[in-house]
Amino acid sequence: MPFKPIQAAIAIVVGLIIWFVIPVPTGVTADAWHMLALFIATIVAIIGKVLPIGAIAVIAVTLVALTGVTSDSPKQAINDALSSYSSPLIWLIGIAVMISRGLIKTGLGRRIAYYFISIFGKKTIGVAYSLTAAELMIAPITPSNTARGGGIIHPIMKSIAQSFHSTPEEGTQNKIGRYLAMVNYHANPITSGMFITATAPNPLVVDLVNKATDGNIQLSWTTWAVAMFVPGILCLVVMPLVIYLIYPPDVKVTPDAKGFAKDNLADMGSISRQEKIMLGVFGLMLLLWANIPALLLGEQYSVDATTTAFIGLTTLILTGVLTWEDILKEKSAWDTIIWFGALIMMAAYLNELGLIRWFSDNIEAMIGTTGLGWVGAVAILTLVYLYIHYFFASTTAHITALFAAFYVVGLSLGAPPMLYALILAAAGNIMMTLTHYATGTAPVIFNSGYVTLKEWWGIGAIMSVVNLVIWIGAGMIWWKVLGYY
Repeated sequence: MPFKPIQAAIAIVVGLIIWFVIPVPTGVTADAWHMLALFIATIVAIIGKVLPIGAIAVIAVTLVALTGVTSDSPKQAINDALSSYSSPLIWLIGIAVMISRGLIKTGLGRRIAYYFISIFGKKTIGVAYSLTAAELMIAPITPSNTARGGGIIHPIMKSIAQSFHSTPEEGTQNKIGRYLAMVNYHANPITSGMFITATAPNPLVVDLVNKATDGNIQLSWTTWAVAMFVPGILCLVVMPLVIYLIYPPDVKVTPDAKGFAKDNLADMGSISRQEKIMLGVFGLMLLLWANIPALLLGEQYSVDATTTAFIGLTTLILTGVLTWEDILKEKSAWDTIIWFGALIMMAAYLNELGLIRWFSDNIEAMIGTTGLGWVGAVAILTLVYLYIHYFFASTTAHITALFAAFYVVGLSLGAPPMLYALILAAAGNIMMTLTHYATGTAPVIFNSGYVTLKEWWGIGAIMSVVNLVIWIGAGMIWWKVLGYY
């Protein structure tokens, strides 16, 4: 069968029970309840991996149009089902994924990583910080955190470990490989939280915050980057040290790592024309995303974030760094556009049909009975929002299903809108640390065999606490300085 029958049956049964068996609650319209049935069935199908997420999204779009939950007019229903595909946020991520292909094709991503290792690779912890620095360098233009952590950094990490004969096959993973694998992974959620364009679900958060505040809070690329930079950097500094203390490598001095990196740089030769172009496009996009022209020359020179992504891709095409065939083969980009559009559409109509407001009102009433102020309420909501990710295998599914409701509840209880948006946005990336299925990068690194399941879950739980304390603690101070509450 082209799909998993048991998981498919579960998703269908869940949807049918909500649609036909559970009575429509007071205060909720039938259309809103039926959209919820479709939405939850879709999320269950995604979690169960019934089909690839893009295929599930196509089915969801079909069902929304066919059932008429948004409109009685068939023509309007399909217009509604396809409405989100004009969203600039969807194309921002899709185009940025295409651009990140250039990092791999030109070898620039590998060169950056080897360069850091050649400088700081004298000790194992220096190698760890080098991998972390390389991850941070390429994060702003690699919205696929899986491509970044699993496709670019992980092969380099494995090569370094193998050069020290530290492999699971030899039973020597504890020499250096286990430690580097853990750092390789745990750098990924942190860098993902530092830029809108560092992981696919972040623009979804931007869109949901914008809708929940009626456009009053618009998280631009610059606003997000500035707000997350200080707590993110602190987490990146502390993370390798924490893992080093808990799971120290047997080999602590690695003079050969510098030689290994230098040999690989020598094999790559001098920086190529294509790498220079890629580096130039990288710099140009960062300047435009940071709104530097507008700051220097006036607001009329401001360039939209999605337009910037198109400028970058156009430049790479015209210079021959990427061909149209390269872009067509970038399946993850087209896949992201399809499923991202479907999930944004369903989340938007859950809000428009009043379901999110009804749900948040009920949660608000429950928390309100405890007598907690907004600080206590936000603490409870954030912890629940983060640790419920043990039940999710997709950050996108998690954020799509829960972010809007949790955010609206926090606002209703008096939380400052910008502050709470940043807290939940951070939690939405920190939750990736928890399990070996928490995000796409996790199974790539876990399946390499350097870290046992017990070790993975143990360090994941610890790092979730460390990251949460540092990010929110330092963030509260930094965001106060920035005037966000």
